[in-house]
Amino acid sequence: MATQNPKGTRDFLPKDERVQQYIFSKWRETCLAFGYEPYEGPTFEHLELYTDKSGEEIVDQLYAFQDKSGRNIALRPEMTPTLARMVAAQGHSLPKPVKWFSMPRLFRYERAQKGRLREFFQLNMDILGAQSLDAETDLLLAICALMRNFGFKPTDFRIGLSNRRLLNALLEQLGVENRNAVYAALDRRAKIGEEAFGELLAEAGMSPEARKTLNDAMGCASLGELEPFCVSDEARAALDELRFVLGRMAALGHGESVGLDLNIVRGLAYYTGLVFEVFDAAKSMRAVAGGGRYDDLCAKLGGEKVTGVGFGMGDVVLKDLLEEHGLLPDVSRDRLDYWLVSFDGDVETLFRTAEALRAKGRRVAHPLELRKFAKQMQEADRSGAAKVLMLGSDKAPEGSVEVKDLRDGSQGVVPLDQL
Repeated sequence: MATQNPKGTRDFLPKDERVQQYIFSKWRETCLAFGYEPYEGPTFEHLELYTDKSGEEIVDQLYAFQDKSGRNIALRPEMTPTLARMVAAQGHSLPKPVKWFSMPRLFRYERAQKGRLREFFQLNMDILGAQSLDAETDLLLAICALMRNFGFKPTDFRIGLSNRRLLNALLEQLGVENRNAVYAALDRRAKIGEEAFGELLAEAGMSPEARKTLNDAMGCASLGELEPFCVSDEARAALDELRFVLGRMAALGHGESVGLDLNIVRGLAYYTGLVFEVFDAAKSMRAVAGGGRYDDLCAKLGGEKVTGVGFGMGDVVLKDLLEEHGLLPDVSRDRLDYWLVSFDGDVETLFRTAEALRAKGRRVAHPLELRKFAKQMQEADRSGAAKVLMLGSDKAPEGSVEVKDLRDGSQGVVPLDQL
């Protein structure tokens, strides 16, 4: 049907758009408070930007097409490759580190389900050109601030922290060759249980002894439990990275919201260090955000090697969580200051008064077709305005106007110059 929107997309009626703008405003407010600068890029990119990063198999997940000149193009499914391309193009001329954020509309061709659509918005916060783990700390603090600003308590969410460098080192110690298959299994471990996890590891060619060691390591709930598994220098160095960031977040008062979670692998192939996901800890345990360190992406796209760390937070699952926690504010209308009605049908005076009030910074509207006074007042009630100005009232002398406050029902006469 022509009236049906495409599968996996949304229509934003005014009431829905007000919720969306509330989410955007909190995102922007928090990013600016942490010193991140806004940026944007094109809605579509050359397809190779995504295949170079993730391989040809990514094409099945994209809205890809040829333009009229035969160029292979894709609607952007994520923002990080665009960011890396932009930074790589600037080269040494761009002072680093940079702290940038964006709120792009993204597109992924995948099964539409609760919390996941084919067209969505996502907050991206990234730091490029920072070697220190303080970059991860800054982003994790921003996530905690975001969740607080939306009204979540520290116990309502959980930030799980892992390290791709550590997982690589553990697989190296165990002599694992088919690492992509093992990573795919690790990414599903928390959802499928130990028996199914072991079967996937066996299919990837791991011995029973290696499977037990890896499963035991993945089950560690603390750094102390994990330490005996870290035999190589690389594994111990990666463990120290986790220890530093977890310790720093605890010292800054966020220990109850951040913890070790080795089940977090992150599906994107370019992560090179610490990775993290943000979960709804109080209700569904759904992930609301995720990210990590990606130090090779700019070089992979043809630029100089620039370190990077960032995360994305989608609007769809966030809105669901806000509703479930009762944290969406009353956004039934963007409140008008005044709604004008007329006793005498003088439309020009309505426009003239409205213009004068707008010049003073007020939000004002009025009927475009004058009807009976009772109908005008019904329209005023629907408008969501704070007050109604009744022009042409017998009760108001020249230079004044009768005013009704729709919030408490009070009514009186006020000089026009006091509005």
